[in-house]
Amino acid sequence: MGVLRREHDQGVDQVRSAPAASPLGAQVSDGVGLFRRRNVATLGAYPYWFYLPALIVFGIIFVAPTLLSFWYSLTRWTLFDAEFIGLDNFELFLREPSLTNGLRNTIVYAFVTSGLKVVLGLLLATLLTSSIRLRTLFRGIIFFPVLVSTVAVGITFAVLMHPSRGVINVALAAVGIDGPGWLTNTDIALLSVALVDVWKGVGIAMVIFIAGILSIPEEYSDAARLEGGAWVHFRHIIIPLSRNATFTVILLSFIGGLRTFDLIWTMTRGGPGFSTDVLTSTIYKQYQAGFYGLATAGNVILFIAVTALVYPLMRFFSKRELEL
Repeated sequence: MGVLRREHDQGVDQVRSAPAASPLGAQVSDGVGLFRRRNVATLGAYPYWFYLPALIVFGIIFVAPTLLSFWYSLTRWTLFDAEFIGLDNFELFLREPSLTNGLRNTIVYAFVTSGLKVVLGLLLATLLTSSIRLRTLFRGIIFFPVLVSTVAVGITFAVLMHPSRGVINVALAAVGIDGPGWLTNTDIALLSVALVDVWKGVGIAMVIFIAGILSIPEEYSDAARLEGGAWVHFRHIIIPLSRNATFTVILLSFIGGLRTFDLIWTMTRGGPGFSTDVLTSTIYKQYQAGFYGLATAGNVILFIAVTALVYPLMRFFSKRELEL
């Protein structure tokens, strides 16, 4: 009887430990599995239908015009007809000194503006995340130019930088300094416009850096301040741990510098001579002159240049991002 009792108890335990073996348990298990499979199938189908309208709009607005631009860059075209001429537009664009000068100025402008925005944005963000008084007010003042129209900024600074009647040179003359021709001297005109661009856009860089600095764990900052004060905190905590923000500022500023047009056009129209002509202003002048195929080839060159410069940067930065 004792043996039978033990076998009975073991059988009960086995049944309790495997409830799915019952018909009801099997049905429940099958139902859950079927529900999960249907759910996965639904989720797998849903994104494609969800993205389809966006893909259609993207194709119409971006892909189709881009492909047409590549085609029209190989033609001599007007609004009514097009004549295929192969790579002649590209050859002319790259052979003409006034056109290649615009490409060189574009690269210089992009490097100067992006570099200064990174440096000034980081320094301002470091200062305005410290314990100084009125830091919120200073943040608003520095960010304010971002909200102003670029055309309005260009017109305003073109007046302020006038060589004889501009407020800047008048103020310098009052203290005995002979101000330069900010926008009339071919040696410094491009740099002058770049400095205005930095003044207008450094607020965005500052905000991105502030977000990056505030995301750093406070334990790191406290330890750095105990070890060596503000410089150690800046050198060994803020600079390395703000890497993601730095990458973002570099990319946004560099792309913006490569695509700049409105500020340069309102301040100098590419002058004096061709000293401040960038690729976009050069393309615009070709459109104005009726050389549509040549201008389209310039747009294709700009597209290739931006892609060739920015894509490797994005890949390089993405491999070095930090997770705090």
